[in-house]
Amino acid sequence: MVQKNYLDLLDELRAIAQLGLNYSKDPFELERYNKLLQLAANSYSEITGLSAAEIRGRFNQELGYITPKIGVNGVLFNNEGLLLLERRADDLLWGIPSGWVDVGEGPETALKREFMEEANLIIEPVEIIKFYTRLPGEFNQPHTSVHILYYCKYISGDLKKSHESLELSYIDPMAIKDWHKDHKRQALDAAWFLDKIK
Repeated sequence: MVQKNYLDLLDELRAIAQLGLNYSKDPFELERYNKLLQLAANSYSEITGLSAAEIRGRFNQELGYITPKIGVNGVLFNNEGLLLLERRADDLLWGIPSGWVDVGEGPETALKREFMEEANLIIEPVEIIKFYTRLPGEFNQPHTSVHILYYCKYISGDLKKSHESLELSYIDPMAIKDWHKDHKRQALDAAWFLDKIK
């Protein structure tokens, strides 16, 4: 666990340095970003056994631009065909359990983490239903994001809401009027998917 946290920190450090070197024109900032990148290379060298110079060379080839944020959303139906939904504490609207993929984390791992954090449930992402794109300005967000909607299977756990939710329950999506962002569309796509696989 400690090593994973350390690697996650190094990955974030490397990403900040590479983006800074790609975009900054200020010589003092460039010096700082170069120092950050070298610190990351030195630390990766201790872990991998590769030389810091080789790692730094690879990093220098990967300088790039910021890509869209990746979000994961998961639909979980109970035996009656009702969908797990939460009334979110941040905007008071109803939505599907969801969250952002962290650096150093795959989408399915992120979704499992979100279900545990938000609903106290262990789930298994079974299949991707659809990808959704939100562009800057849509839903008042400043960035582009891509969201992966997964059909999920319940594994274990007792449903329990976190501080992120005001309510958490299995509900007929047609009964909900106030939706978080594009979650109504996702819920309807999920209901269609469920009918298709029955």
